Amino acid sequence: MRISIGSDHRGIQIKSKLISCLQANGHQVFDVGTQGDSSVDYPNFATLVCGDICAGRCDRGILICGTGIGMAIAANKFAGVRAANCCDEVMAEMCRRHNNVNVLCLPGDLIGDRPVDDLVLTWLAAEFEGGRHQRRIEQIEAIERSQNTKPAGDH
Repeated sequence: MRISIGSDHRGIQIKSKLISCLQANGHQVFDVGTQGDSSVDYPNFATLVCGDICAGRCDRGILICGTGIGMAIAANKFAGVRAANCCDEVMAEMCRRHNNVNVLCLPGDLIGDRPVDDLVLTWLAAEFEGGRHQRRIEQIEAIERSQNTKPAGDH
């Protein structure tokens, strides 16, 4: 599987561990940055990863910031991206099975000593169940198509 991965400065340590894990499990990984611990803006890296997904260059994406929340918000602005912030294996599995999530967002500051590798491998292995869940995905896609390009609050 082709996986685009990006983080801000608060996620670089987890990102480097995940890259090794993903490559060891046979995945092709595209690291879009950041590479250092200097403060950077997470939306820039969400844009790069989601651009890889939307353009079809990658099958899935992983984003890491301090809480994962900002990355998830930014990622979900892209049509066709379904991003979820997960902090355990159950959430990771269910977001794939029921929501066909293609971008996993992780909380770099909150995972602690838990094995993040297992969480990500669970997410990658889980299959979308389709059925009633597909109908809901189609409803979400209809919302995306119907929205005006103006940000909320601009009238």
